[in-house]
This record gives sequence, structure tokens and C-alpha cells, in this order.
Amino acid sequence: MKEKRFGLTKSEVDFFLEEGYVMIPDLFRPSSLNPLRREIAGIIDKSANLLLQEGKLTEIYENEPFETRLTRLMADHPELQKQFLSDIEGKGGGQHTGKQMFNIIRHPALLSAMESLVGPEIVASSVYRIRPKVPGLGRGVIPWHQDSGYFAPHCDSSLIVTVWIPLVDATVENGCLQVLPRAHRAGVVKHKWGGPNGYLAVQNRDLPLPPKHAITVPVPMGGALLLTNLTPHCSTPNTTDTIRWSIDLRYQSRSVPTNAFEMPEDYDDSYPEVTIACYAPEGDFVVRSAKSQESEHTYRQFVTRRKRYESTELPGPKRGWSKWRKPRMPE
Repeated sequence: MKEKRFGLTKSEVDFFLEEGYVMIPDLFRPSSLNPLRREIAGIIDKSANLLLQEGKLTEIYENEPFETRLTRLMADHPELQKQFLSDIEGKGGGQHTGKQMFNIIRHPALLSAMESLVGPEIVASSVYRIRPKVPGLGRGVIPWHQDSGYFAPHCDSSLIVTVWIPLVDATVENGCLQVLPRAHRAGVVKHKWGGPNGYLAVQNRDLPLPPKHAITVPVPMGGALLLTNLTPHCSTPNTTDTIRWSIDLRYQSRSVPTNAFEMPEDYDDSYPEVTIACYAPEGDFVVRSAKSQESEHTYRQFVTRRKRYESTELPGPKRGWSKWRKPRMPE
């Protein structure tokens, strides 16, 4: 069955450029996301069964649905939370290379939407993530930030689109995103490392607009929230008893600095800065090319690139962001 959408409308593109975000409620058929849900569920099942064999679990909740199983496992064994998240997310949160993840990254409806914003030569940025927002898990709440805060400064003027895709209905109650509309016009503001839950964060006083101007954006399953890399956004707490599963993907034009045609051993920081990928430690890959379909990376090439970069330590962007200073406790 064909998808309902191919590309963004002019009004959607105009809204995105003016406001810094746009929510598309019907980018996919919800059933298109089921293979990825099953793929992630399979990781949880494999991890739980291995821990059961090792005697670290006595109950694996194999009949619990996708939305609650991980919650049950982590509630019973808080000491295993990092293990489960590492198994699901991979090293650094972004090394899952499953076939269904690749299929979503290259989904025709999604790439047609990206073509409306970045043109026909599309690179998928290395920085994609799986986000299981488990109830009560502090690290699931993401502070105010701009994605450009994580990228190299010479990419600040380039468009790198974040596509935030919930794998369940994302609601106010289970922790959808908030954005600051039109604040992308202010450029990159000051960030600090080590904010709430250890993330890169913008303190309220440094935001282009006060938080009271924030827009809360629920997204139904099958929908997506599109953001510019300069749009301040944050993630709110999950107050339900189910997991708010989501993924975030990033896309850019092939004309934006990329390492899609390099392996990590080719990295040389003596090269002109403007030629170095916006986020050098992870491997970009070509997902659509009108000029040369042969340059589009296959699934096997995608896996090879991701794993080669995973096994190589490359320096991140040189931002010089200061550390978060925690208030000193009284003696």
C-alpha cells in the first residue's frame, strides 16, 4: 500500500522556514513503523533472555507490549538500566544499524519531504538516535538546546534538518517536545556541557526567547516533527506508565560538509576546517542522489561505515563550550 505523502506542500515549507519547525501529522502510514518497533522489541527480548540465562533476571515479561515491557524490566532491576539502554541504543546512543532503522532513514516519503527542504542530493547525517523515554528515567528529559550546539561551527549557516519521529503517539503526558518558534533566526546561542542529565544545555537566560513562548508539539504515530538545526527545543517529562519511544534522524544537502565519501582513517584535522564533516566522529551516508544513484549507500555499506567509525576515536567539533557549574552545597 502506497504512502499518502510525497514531499511537503509550499505552505509547510514556508511555515518551516518562518517558524523553524513544522509538524507533519501524516508523513507515514503508522503501520510503516511497525517493522522498526519489532526490531527494537527483538533487541529487548534478546537482552532480557541473556540476562535471564546469567541469573540477573527472574522475570522477563515476554507478554508485555512494546510500550511497557522495558518499563517493567527496568523497574525490577534499576541496576540493569544502563545495560538495557546500551543494548538498544548502541555506543554513544547512535550505533544501532538494524535493517529496519536503515529502511526508515531511507523511506521514500521521508526523503521526498527532505528533498523539499535540502534539495535532491541528500546525505543522512551520522547523528541519529533511538530515544526510549522510560517513565521516571531522568535522562529521558532533554534540556533546551540547539542541534547546532553539537556540530562544528563552520556548519552553523547550513541547514541540517532534524526529523523527530515517535514510534507511539507522542503526547503532552508522555513527554513530547517543546520548541521556541522563530528563535532559529538568532543563530547559535551559548551552551554548556553537563547540564541536567549530562546533556549540552542552554540556560534560560541565554535562550533567544523566554521559555514562556515555547510551543508544545504533540505528534501522532505516523507523524514527524521537523526542526532546523538552529531551533531551540527540549523534551518534557513522561508522566505516564508507558514508554514514549521515538527516533531522531538528521539530513543535509550533499553540498554541506560531510564525510560520506571518507572512512575514518582518511580524517586529517590539518585539512581546511570548512571541508571537515559537521560531526566528524560518526559516518554520514548518501540516501538519495538525482545525479548519481550509484553513489547512494547500500545497507551493507551503511553498516560497514557505521561500525568503522564506531571503532575509531575521532575528535568532536571544537566549540569550547564551558562546563555546567552546579550550585555549591552549604557546609
